[in-house]
Amino acid sequence: MTFEENIKKENFNLPSPSAPVGSYVATKIIGKLLYISGQISIDESGNLIKGKLGKELNTEDGYKAAIRCALNITSQAKKACNNDLSKIKSCVKLTGFVNSTDHYTEQPKVINGASDTIVKIFGDEGMHTRAAVSSNSLPLGVAVEVDAIFELN
Repeated sequence: MTFEENIKKENFNLPSPSAPVGSYVATKIIGKLLYISGQISIDESGNLIKGKLGKELNTEDGYKAAIRCALNITSQAKKACNNDLSKIKSCVKLTGFVNSTDHYTEQPKVINGASDTIVKIFGDEGMHTRAAVSSNSLPLGVAVEVDAIFELN
């Protein structure tokens, strides 16, 4: 199956790629690597998914927020590839940041939402290295932020 077919099979609706809100670019291609800036947790309606894991949100809430980050990453990747996901060879790495309390320790389970989604879309080519990091705050108070590096054909 193609990556686009996987998106349809999983009933994923890719959001429109949003423009950066700061002094940076959403994507950058260096050689055969596509870097995607951190994508924050935004729901299907365009609302920020805010809160702190271990306080207002539980691990399942965070997992769902990370899924949204992965869909935003895929949307940015598609735009960077002129709407042709077949230009992607593999996902190299995800770095996930979790807005969490001092004693919260399930950051990897939260970022699994992003990892699982990337693998559902890109199959074996979606298997990647990863970091899952706790943060005491994220931009705009969001729950999760994930950035990515992809290899291009």
